[in-house]
Amino acid sequence: MALLEVCCYSMECAREAQKRGADRIELCAAPLEGGLTPSVGVLKSVRQQVTVPVHPIIRPRGGDFCYTEGEFAAMLEDVQLVRELGFPGFVIGILNADGHVDMPRMREIMTAAGPLAVTFHRAFDMCVDPLQAFDNLKQLGVARILTSGQQQTAEKGLSLLRELIAHADAPIIMAGAGVRANNMTLFLDAGVREVHSSAGQWVPSVMQYRNPGLSMSTDPTADEYSRYAVNGESVAEMKAIVDRYK
Repeated sequence: MALLEVCCYSMECAREAQKRGADRIELCAAPLEGGLTPSVGVLKSVRQQVTVPVHPIIRPRGGDFCYTEGEFAAMLEDVQLVRELGFPGFVIGILNADGHVDMPRMREIMTAAGPLAVTFHRAFDMCVDPLQAFDNLKQLGVARILTSGQQQTAEKGLSLLRELIAHADAPIIMAGAGVRANNMTLFLDAGVREVHSSAGQWVPSVMQYRNPGLSMSTDPTADEYSRYAVNGESVAEMKAIVDRYK
């Protein structure tokens, strides 16, 4: 049975993804950072209004996945909050400075998770040895790994995805990064049974007054008058393809 997970950056996007057939939602903030922990308000509103499984990301900042003591403490607090709010799982990834899975910290995360399903995100794609990382995550009891096969896109990393799927039945390998309707069958034919997509588009702001000479971003060229949102038609199209493999 194939499954479609859609990455969403707001409650409105999560509702749209659900309406268009998403099987599961990864809930994030900050698309330009690659996804950060959502605010408490967003977590609560999504928990109240979305009925398909939602897995929030636990990531305190952008950049690498080697965290300070303070950052790790905040991650443990966020795991506890996600558990208390009743989410069925969450998405996380922690590496050490040598590029390996940080096993001591991930053991603490797994203990804090309790019965929740843990997805190890694309920190996996920054690991020095993917097969060793896979074995480590299997030992930890991680439910799934979101990966592009250590390439910029999952399509380019398809050979490693196949190797990981053949390596063992668990954790589940979920393909993500550049997954769209036009290449979905490549992954499904390769044995991938969970696919992850933002199914997104940049939506222009409704603001009429604009100050084009000012940016709130550290990137002075950033467009303040657009936002990243789920494209419902793209979700529906991908869902139709996935359903044909069930």
